[in-house]
Amino acid sequence: MKTIEIPRTDMEQRIARYQDLKPLKTQQGRRFPLEALDVVYARELLPVIALDESVETPLTTDETPITGAGGMTITLARCPPGQGPGLHSHRTTFETFTVLKGRFEVSWGDRGSDTVEIGLFDTISVPPGVCRGFHNISDEEGLLQVIITGGVHDMEDIDFRPEIGDEVRNLSPELLETLEETGMSFTAGR
Repeated sequence: MKTIEIPRTDMEQRIARYQDLKPLKTQQGRRFPLEALDVVYARELLPVIALDESVETPLTTDETPITGAGGMTITLARCPPGQGPGLHSHRTTFETFTVLKGRFEVSWGDRGSDTVEIGLFDTISVPPGVCRGFHNISDEEGLLQVIITGGVHDMEDIDFRPEIGDEVRNLSPELLETLEETGMSFTAGR
């Protein structure tokens, strides 16, 4: 097989430096109340790899340092103790979590009644159509690597439980409206 040579300058553009990662735009500047954002997102979502420059996904931005990695996105989810997003499903994509710091409880099912604890370097992969949520159960800041693969990576892929929509509406109707305008829905399990 013939291989290709990549100049160092090109390879350097495929490096994501942790200290340079920036959270999602909706998490910057505190446009929305933190308690409302915490219902939907990990406290900080730090995009690492995006599909390519022409596709914006729910977990990537135009500031994502690496683009184009074979149909996969990677985001780091930073959560203080007790925090994590509410129950949601992905219609067509797999969501795979690996613990890089702390311990997390991952819940699944329409009511989140099934749970498992995962610790350092443990990995769980949730298939499309399954409601899932996670929260940091350690006493320190937790960090998860989140990999999205398969299917279509767009805002319409994410569907939260209706009660999550109600909670966001009570905390920030403006945030709920913004999420719905971008294609997120709140009908999972119906």
